[in-house]
Amino acid sequence: MLPPLTGLLVFQPLKRRNCAECQRGPLPLLVLEDGAPRCLDCADLGHLVFLPSGDTALTRRSREESTLSAVVVRFNRRKSRYERQGVLVEEAALARAEQRCLADAEARRRRRVRDARRRAAQDELFALTFAAEIGRLYPGCPAGRARAIAAHASERGSGRVGRSAAGRALTEGAVTSAVVASVRHLDTPYDRLLMSGVPRHEARRRIAAAVETVLRGWTEAGLGSAG
Repeated sequence: MLPPLTGLLVFQPLKRRNCAECQRGPLPLLVLEDGAPRCLDCADLGHLVFLPSGDTALTRRSREESTLSAVVVRFNRRKSRYERQGVLVEEAALARAEQRCLADAEARRRRRVRDARRRAAQDELFALTFAAEIGRLYPGCPAGRARAIAAHASERGSGRVGRSAAGRALTEGAVTSAVVASVRHLDTPYDRLLMSGVPRHEARRRIAAAVETVLRGWTEAGLGSAG
């Protein structure tokens, strides 16, 4: 059964076929005229080049650019149907289509660069804002430490508290969570406890007082300077 005719069709034969007109063969591609196989030269399609399926944009543009084109199909015995393999188009048309696709690819690359720069600027501004909020809540926290906590907590794609809705809103709970996490890992033996096999909840219980001491010191430092 032939596929629906939507233009010129060219076949990739499954069996060895020779051209009924010039007798050349076996033919890698053929056209059926009145049920008889013709080679591309005899069918006046020999000047076209084959573009395999796979790149939808390139295929579409090649056909748009080509005055003459044909769809190449092959019969799939297992599925009992013809399947599209690609198209035949004029070589110059293919070259023009490739240039159009390359131009689009360059435009997309430039847009990605612009988007990346914009996101980086947004992330930098948010990290500075997050660090300022840490400084407001914990004025005794060293400025460099506050910046490091903010950068870590707000890293894009990290899933950390700074990327959560509460973090983006700079709620006190989210900012405090980021600070506590930093203190837990850098100012207490928490990591060593975990490595020694202490369960996480027990490790947190053991270092809770140490965390509270650091946080109290960072808070009271600001109160003392205010007085």
